[in-house]
Amino acid sequence: MASQLTDGDLPELFKAADETSLNGQRMYLRGTKLRLSFAVLSAVLAVFSYKLGDKWDVAALGVALAFIITLLVEVWMLLSKPERDWYDGRAFAESIKSLAWRYAVAAEPFPHQGAPSDEERHFVTEIRKLINEAPSDSIVITSPVHITESMKGLRRAPLIERRDIYLKGRIEDQLKWYSGKARHNVRLARRWRVALIVIEGLGITLALLKAGQSISIDAPGIVAAVLGAGSAWFAVRQYESLGRAYTFAANDLSTVYSRLEHITEESEWARESADAEEAISREHTMWRASRGAS
Repeated sequence: MASQLTDGDLPELFKAADETSLNGQRMYLRGTKLRLSFAVLSAVLAVFSYKLGDKWDVAALGVALAFIITLLVEVWMLLSKPERDWYDGRAFAESIKSLAWRYAVAAEPFPHQGAPSDEERHFVTEIRKLINEAPSDSIVITSPVHITESMKGLRRAPLIERRDIYLKGRIEDQLKWYSGKARHNVRLARRWRVALIVIEGLGITLALLKAGQSISIDAPGIVAAVLGAGSAWFAVRQYESLGRAYTFAANDLSTVYSRLEHITEESEWARESADAEEAISREHTMWRASRGAS
């Protein structure tokens, strides 16, 4: 009996692209956090004044330093483009994964029609097309194209076995992932909305207190900076739009599952399982579009 096909059973190309994407995501989010954090810090320091001697204001120097760090991070992100590694790496990894699953379960364009050696050559040809289309400056190919033994073993299995493994290891796995991500993003979107409303209310209160001269420092300015940073982070993370997109994807995959679970003919399976992969690819295309990636 063939075993489940996990990410560890996919070609090394997938792992390289996946690592590129994860590293790009980490660097992009860290850079964004640094920029926003030092922007808020500069607003806080600008409220105070601490003279060192008769000339230098240490607080003002701190503001300048915070702006310099923010500028350096911005320049680094502009030059290194970590978001490009994130998006391009994810697109390449998901394309490799989709082709690997198509080959392993004999979905189009790799149905059981010819000699195994011809089918393997066809798979390698399709992978090479992806490599030729991949951005060479963000994804570095360091390993040869090959088909893993787990992929070959699953392909040799009877249709019913391939179908059940595909439903559990691919469709159910994606369905659980999208469902979990949908709930997670919807929950965070609500929390961030509440937090921003609280910050806005605090800003109104402090502004009124300053107007009535109950406080002398520019606390409303600090709150405005925090609100701006929070709003920017909320926009970067796109919790609301991702929550909707992931919910739609989960619902779509649930119908895909019901369509596949009773198929017993090879020709129908090759067509319908390929349509399932198109559905998964469509959801990823929507994710890239929501991130502004082409």
